Amino acid sequence: MKNGSNHRAITGLLLVVFVGAVVAADVLTDDKSFSEEENRVLEERPDFSLNSLVEGEFVSEYEQYTSDQFAFRNAWIGVKTDADRALGKKESNGVFLGENGHLMEHYTSPSEAVMQERVQAIQTFHEATSDLPMYVMVAPTIAGVLPNKLPAFAPIGDQQNDLIRLRQRLPEEIRFVDVFNALAGKQEELMYYKTDHHWTTTGAYYAYRALCLEMGIVPQDKTSFDILQATDEFYGSLYSKSGFRHLEPDNIHLYLPKKQSTIKVNYVEEGRVSDSLYEPDHLRTKDKYAVFLDGNHPLVRITTDSPEDKKILVIKDSYANSLLPFLTEHFSEINVVDPRYYDKSLLALIEERQIDSTLFLYNMKTFFEDSSIMNITEGLQ
Repeated sequence: MKNGSNHRAITGLLLVVFVGAVVAADVLTDDKSFSEEENRVLEERPDFSLNSLVEGEFVSEYEQYTSDQFAFRNAWIGVKTDADRALGKKESNGVFLGENGHLMEHYTSPSEAVMQERVQAIQTFHEATSDLPMYVMVAPTIAGVLPNKLPAFAPIGDQQNDLIRLRQRLPEEIRFVDVFNALAGKQEELMYYKTDHHWTTTGAYYAYRALCLEMGIVPQDKTSFDILQATDEFYGSLYSKSGFRHLEPDNIHLYLPKKQSTIKVNYVEEGRVSDSLYEPDHLRTKDKYAVFLDGNHPLVRITTDSPEDKKILVIKDSYANSLLPFLTEHFSEINVVDPRYYDKSLLALIEERQIDSTLFLYNMKTFFEDSSIMNITEGLQ
């Protein structure tokens, strides 16, 4: 009995010491504003007010804050997902662990109301731009193109059907780019990263070819590029979001034109100009995908020495970043707007730059789940 009591006492003491150490570490560790592992801004300590407490906002915000700022958070996430994986669990934080280490994000089909909102916003914008040629490319995620790699019985929306719904609702004069079949037909090649939600540069290349087909222009052949492996140590957004560990990293490749040309990249809001479409410094950081056009910015203006005097406006999310370099052969000026950060009138931009065509380029999750695309209609009245 005495040995049993001593054992319980020691166990209890160790538990108290452990909890105390975690609490002390939590108190003594400075809050972080950004998680490089998850590539996102972390919650800050909320301001207290009696009203926010009564309304329940303070408690909710404080829970999110403590979850984000908990000491050794990344280590705990790894331990939890390792334990879940040992028990056969194939889903964590909305990410499925698929065949051959493919991480695949959960996707829910949009309601008819959400679908119609997007269609109406694009149609309204098209009408306001004097019917300039307009193209819509909404890219499926890996779960839509390679559903056979999902875990058995994984609940996920039908992306191909949702793209058909979108195409049917858009007016005929707005050209829909069928990128789904362009990617699904190349399953023997790596179209998507395994640990990240983006398509690979190869996936972006085949999407570019589908766009050229719709635009009536001749795409560059693969043989026109030197394909350079920029890194073989890329762990992307789904790796960070899920917490799944012990996976092989991805490679990032750059398609560099063999034909030399002059490029100027103007990060307009930041007042910075570069002579390259790539920012190799990001290859030494967690967010290696930002090697393409330095990540996301409100407005980027790319000017080229293309003999084609064509100017295009690309309204996009981050999927566009690895595809845009392919367009420099065909356009003298490419204005790239991310509505999540750009708050000025797009109509004024079109008039100022004398733009003659528009491309919407999104992945399906952002297109249907992020409401910022509705900002395109601001200032049209």
